[in-house]
Amino acid sequence: MLTRSAGGFGAVALAGLFGEVPGAIAAPIPGATTLPHHPARARSVIFLYMDGGPAQMDTFDPKPRLIKEHGNPFPMTIEATQFDNNGLTLQSPWSFSRHGECGHPVSALFPHVATCADELCVVRSMTSKFSEHTNANYFLHTGLGLAGRPSMGAWASYGLGSESRDLPGFVVLNGGLTPPGGLDCFSNGFLPATHQGSVIKPDNQGMAHVRPLERDVALQEQKLSLVGQLDALQSPDAQGALESAIANQEMAFRMQWAVPELMGIDGESKATRQLYGLDADYEPTKIFGRQCLLARRLVERGVRFVELTCPAVSGDRWDQHNNLKDGHENNARAVDQPIAGLLKDLRSRGLLDETLVVWAAEFGRTPFAQGSDGRDHNPFGYTIWMAGGGIRGGMTYGATDEFGYKAVENPLEIHDLHATMLHLMGLDHTRLNVTVGGRDMRLTDVHGHVVHDLIT
Repeated sequence: MLTRSAGGFGAVALAGLFGEVPGAIAAPIPGATTLPHHPARARSVIFLYMDGGPAQMDTFDPKPRLIKEHGNPFPMTIEATQFDNNGLTLQSPWSFSRHGECGHPVSALFPHVATCADELCVVRSMTSKFSEHTNANYFLHTGLGLAGRPSMGAWASYGLGSESRDLPGFVVLNGGLTPPGGLDCFSNGFLPATHQGSVIKPDNQGMAHVRPLERDVALQEQKLSLVGQLDALQSPDAQGALESAIANQEMAFRMQWAVPELMGIDGESKATRQLYGLDADYEPTKIFGRQCLLARRLVERGVRFVELTCPAVSGDRWDQHNNLKDGHENNARAVDQPIAGLLKDLRSRGLLDETLVVWAAEFGRTPFAQGSDGRDHNPFGYTIWMAGGGIRGGMTYGATDEFGYKAVENPLEIHDLHATMLHLMGLDHTRLNVTVGGRDMRLTDVHGHVVHDLIT
């Protein structure tokens, strides 16, 4: 009797939801958030995932030596590449110019982001352990190059919870491309199921089945009552998973009213919609612009971690093994204006100082051609940038060699990025752990250090 009573506490909470007025402003859920290890600089993270790997020497790390050596055999020792179709040294098809008071050199691919140069901390020395998309994506998202570990968003949710009663702590805005590696990139792994990424599409529906199919609330109550009766039959060993399932059902019920309100951007001003590129002629710009606008609305509502995936464009994701010029231009056209709009909007609303924005991919690309007009995968040195949330804007950190091939100054690993992100959110990456199979597990495993040089 005691076991069944304990196991039923979640069901009691679920039943209580039906006494609430849908859409009413509710008090925060008791215990939904935990105290951070130290004062946080960032309340939320917006992770702009650039699927496929933009070329560092074509975006934020100009290499004049490539112009001089263009068309010549590549003079450095070449590591094993993914497709082993190595061509000659390849200069960037785009010019660079300096922007902002800091003088950041930015490629012509990003005229809008260039106007935010003083907000950017450009890290030119990121490295990865993997040169294949799937493993590199698992490494980027979970700190391990294999499936099964919790995503960084799940760890943030586990450590801090959500400040929103009606939305989960970890949300993925899917623009159309799921990363190689699939939904495991957003998994809760061995953490409770309440911390898995909730995938939302940036359209009017938002989530499949988010709107009730039942004719009235009473019918839905009856269905969930039956679910509760079935849950009560589970063995005591399943109570942890059961409570997580009930908590997810509770959240799903609240999201039936919260998500439509979130997606209803008609109340945004015309100027704001134009800022994000929602009136652009290019459809992928509209899609990513809506994602960026929704990301702002999500962090306003207290969601801890928001990841954006790329929209589909002509010429593939940022993975240009051939047709480099058209492919990178199509991808940049899709994300450039929306990202700049996001940074400016966050700044104007006073949100950028408490929102960490990260622009990153699973790896970079080679300074020599694959074939004649593409670039292969390159995990040995590539560029990411961060802004807001306690990050020192207007600076560069680290460097690659004169060809942009390998990190030669202050090389960083994904573990270092994760440690720094968690630190800015008030979490000590060495203390945010959970015991699994007798071993303490954490996002950074036994690696990683906080890069204090990047922090104000």
